[in-house]
Amino acid sequence: MLLSVVIPAHNEERNIRRCLAELRGVLRAEQIPYEAIVANDNSTDDTRRVVEAEMELDPTVRLVNRTPPAGFGRAVRSGLATVRGAIVVVYMADCSDDAHDVVKYYRKIADEGYDCVFGSRFIEGSRVEKYPRLKLVINRVVNRCIQWMFWTKFNDLTNAFKAYRTEVIHASGPYCASHFNLTLEMSLGALIRRYKIAQVPIAWYGRSWGCSDLHLREMGRRYLSTLLSLFFQKILVSDDILTERLAGSGGQASEITGLRVAGEARTDSGQRDEDGFGNSAPRTAV
Repeated sequence: MLLSVVIPAHNEERNIRRCLAELRGVLRAEQIPYEAIVANDNSTDDTRRVVEAEMELDPTVRLVNRTPPAGFGRAVRSGLATVRGAIVVVYMADCSDDAHDVVKYYRKIADEGYDCVFGSRFIEGSRVEKYPRLKLVINRVVNRCIQWMFWTKFNDLTNAFKAYRTEVIHASGPYCASHFNLTLEMSLGALIRRYKIAQVPIAWYGRSWGCSDLHLREMGRRYLSTLLSLFFQKILVSDDILTERLAGSGGQASEITGLRVAGEARTDSGQRDEDGFGNSAPRTAV
């Protein structure tokens, strides 16, 4: 199965070469067929030139040059529109993600049959370095609230680094978020459609060069808008959403008979499954 790695990049001239080299080294060693799609988000430095030089050396690298307006979500959406693979990973250009975790994601979907893989920086086995204290506190509060609202075990839903079957992205879209709130739109969109989702521990490293474009005050309203939109879809129209999903995958509408409109999925054992829903309390390590 071809893997498409979508890499949004804004002014990452000092990071993007290393980012691509790490991916190339790990994925080739694991013999995973892949393409690396860099979505250049209106960079004013030499990001484009660096990627074009990489393309001369490596045919797996592709470049999408965006025009204004800029935005993390817009960049990711531009990259998603060009994917050729059956599996998609959103990967950060600043080298904060670990290429070995991409392999872990790929194996979970290609070999174990999951539809999505959500990495977590806050479960046993994870590794986090240089996470700014204020952002860490806000992250934990926000993700705990999301867990309560969606009654899910997944505890790092705001992190962009995740993997999806391409068909999940098509079924959950079209996406509308223009900034980092796209991370919630993608993960929660898959969650409320009850796809089979695995959560695995991952590594995360603070930036060694450059600065983050995540401005907490500006993003608050955007995250809230996306969160409430998906929450009310789960509460009010989950039956319609599941009907659409089943119709798109060749299923029958009758298969969802008995599902609760509030979006609480019932598993055969009565326990929470990897799709994130169930009757038990969230199981997390925060």
